[in-house]
Amino acid sequence: MTLADAMSRRQFVALSSAAAATLTADLLCRPGLAAPTRSAAKGHFARFGVDETLVRQTLAEALSRGGDFAEVFFQHKVSNRLVLEDGAVNQAQTSVDLGAGVRVVKGDQTGYGYTEDLTLESLRSAARTAAAIADGPARPGPQAFRASPLPQRYPLRLRWEEVGTDRKLPLLSRLNAQALARDPRVKKVNISFGDESGAILIVDSEGRWSEDLQPMTTLYLSCVAEDKGRREQNSYNIAARAGFDHYTPERLERVVREAVDRTLVLFEAVVPPAGEMPVVLAAGSSGILLHEAIGHGMEADFNRKGISIYADRIGKPVARPFVTIVDEGTGEHARGAINVDDEGNIAGRTVLVEQGVLASYLHDIISARHYKVKPTGNGRRESFRFPPMPRMRSTYMLPGPHKKEEIIASVKRGIYCSHFSNGQVHIGAGDFTFYVKNGYLIEDGKLTRPIKDVNIIGNGPQVLEKVDMVADDLVIDEGGWTCGKDGQSVPVSQGLPTVRVASITVGGRGSKA
Repeated sequence: MTLADAMSRRQFVALSSAAAATLTADLLCRPGLAAPTRSAAKGHFARFGVDETLVRQTLAEALSRGGDFAEVFFQHKVSNRLVLEDGAVNQAQTSVDLGAGVRVVKGDQTGYGYTEDLTLESLRSAARTAAAIADGPARPGPQAFRASPLPQRYPLRLRWEEVGTDRKLPLLSRLNAQALARDPRVKKVNISFGDESGAILIVDSEGRWSEDLQPMTTLYLSCVAEDKGRREQNSYNIAARAGFDHYTPERLERVVREAVDRTLVLFEAVVPPAGEMPVVLAAGSSGILLHEAIGHGMEADFNRKGISIYADRIGKPVARPFVTIVDEGTGEHARGAINVDDEGNIAGRTVLVEQGVLASYLHDIISARHYKVKPTGNGRRESFRFPPMPRMRSTYMLPGPHKKEEIIASVKRGIYCSHFSNGQVHIGAGDFTFYVKNGYLIEDGKLTRPIKDVNIIGNGPQVLEKVDMVADDLVIDEGGWTCGKDGQSVPVSQGLPTVRVASITVGGRGSKA
């Protein structure tokens, strides 16, 4: 592994700041139009000295010991964050990240090195580190590079560099005032606002040259309320690959309303009885259970290694015929959207479960070669410091044949889970424990009392088999979900229609898996 030492921190920040001023000139694009194909010398990273000669020499070093495949992954990111607490700014941060990672693949083994210095010397050093995985004669690199137009799923109308603190702070102050004014029991408000301008470039030994410009923004509002000596806290957040115009009055009003109302309802909430019972998962953020307890088990690396319970289930029933699950990167401006994955593959739509039958895994290049299929555009990484692996993008269940009201009316005694806050999952077997922050008792087919301090405990594959009703009201949640795996975090989206699970173990306060 190599680290930057040739470029001083002052030089790095100065160069990156200058680049930040021009980054979004490339990001500005009319909706729905593909960016023009760029020559290797004219892309975003040309300002950092990245050209065909530099890349070709780096790949030659990476292939010097006979690897089957090599790639160079460049990344540049400028991030800003503001935190408002008690009506005043208590954090204001800007960070700049720049570097490259070199990967060499030999069979199903990976060698990796990275550097924060984009000079030829440092890139070749990283390439030598990665090449150590192989031991054979050198292989030739690509004679020419080809760049293809990418989809444009997150065009910006207003560049983040054009949005100063003088525009962000009034927005946060208004949200703070609106949250406090919504109910006198609200005593404290915290707001966090982030924006990000990113760029990646992937060039590989097959001659593919893929560059993507990736914006991101997040808004998080939490509040603390007091009532008769009791205190409750809850929150709401939104995220998107979008610009400042994403924050419409309607969307901002929803953030305040949801954060405050989810907090206040906790004063009325009870702890439900424990035991096995039907559980109805609300449309939207309940998709976290689908993502964690089921989706990870469909990532191909876990199946290739025989870890996942789905390792021998392709082509076999895993759910009822009205259950279809997809993972896709195509949702316009979605947090989990990507034009291209971190291996240079166009991100499309992958059907994982089709009418109850397991149809596919989520593949990166390595697993696709193992299974002799095409990559699904799911090779993702946290940054240039990590190699890619199969990861979800936006994972959800398609609408089914039932109605929400019909599903609730079918339950005599159970719970309705509307919002989850966290959980633990054993990916191989799919065993899980999830904490339900908000929900309701279902009694005689009706939502009655709100509930809190609830754990649901079960096994993901078994829960999938027990899904016996699916409504037609799919909601893709707009929250700032981040998926962790093997020490890497990536942004994702998720969703679900209203779903009934025939039985799940429900535990109250203090229950454990």
